[in-house]
Amino acid sequence: MPHVSPTSNALPGNHEDDALRQRVRACVAESGLTQQEFAQLIGLDHTKLSKTLHGKRRFQPDELVRIATEVGVTANWLLTGSDGTAGATSVPSPRSLPTRLRQEPGTGFHTIVRTAWHQFARHGFDAVRLADIAASCQMSTSNVYSHFASKRELFEECLRYNVKLAFDRQVTSLDASGEPLTRLRHLVHLQLPATDLLRAEWSIWLQSWAAVAVGQASRKNQSEAYARWYRTMHAVLAEGQVAGQVVDIPVSELTTELTSLIDGLGIKVLVGALDADRMHSQIHRFIDRTIVRRAPDRPSTVPTDPDHAGAPHHRRSRP
Repeated sequence: MPHVSPTSNALPGNHEDDALRQRVRACVAESGLTQQEFAQLIGLDHTKLSKTLHGKRRFQPDELVRIATEVGVTANWLLTGSDGTAGATSVPSPRSLPTRLRQEPGTGFHTIVRTAWHQFARHGFDAVRLADIAASCQMSTSNVYSHFASKRELFEECLRYNVKLAFDRQVTSLDASGEPLTRLRHLVHLQLPATDLLRAEWSIWLQSWAAVAVGQASRKNQSEAYARWYRTMHAVLAEGQVAGQVVDIPVSELTTELTSLIDGLGIKVLVGALDADRMHSQIHRFIDRTIVRRAPDRPSTVPTDPDHAGAPHHRRSRP
């Protein structure tokens, strides 16, 4: 995994540490758990949590993501006190974050969304009933209906939850001061469907695209959710051009090409036609061949494709 610089958003300066610790303490208090129980909930050794809350160590990116996931806030809120503070990644519009994030503590809303997200991702929208979700949450079906008028409405909320998960990962581990190409490669790493969690995210995306294609889901919700990812890629490519690291091609064209490649290869991984390592290498070859700007006296070389050894590479020329 790429190195996370100590100057990144995930590891704020000393003047921000106290505020971050205070927000985490508030999350612990609102959870109704003891500090030891909360540490167990987020999979962190109790001693480490105690030391961090007392300023003797700093929260790591994965720890902040786990806290944000468990308590139903964004990692950006933990870091800055706001969902919308700008950083190294594009900020979601309020409409593309979970609708009632942090607004209904104790009602079970967050539990319903997380449970539904896992079940939809694993079994598919059609195979899951609201009664199944209610049973997994140990609540009545009428309680689920008190929050969501239909299964489709709940699925739309799960898509917003997808946005939050990706945003949390990016805001805690991308270094705003780092080189654009380094951030671009890290963005690719953060989106690879190489873990159960990421495969579940991709499953929700794939089901969302399919539902929109046949008019069964909100095109607006899907478009707003996807726009954050597109803006993030667009911004880092634009910075790369300013830094002289990215070819002088319209950024919107490069962004469309790269995000389309990632989407297409991700679908192939999900259906078993490709593995995540192969997806990773394909994307980085595309970046090296098509996006990285080369010095005039340093011609681009295309790495050999191990699956097509000896086959000629047809590289599209770029001005």
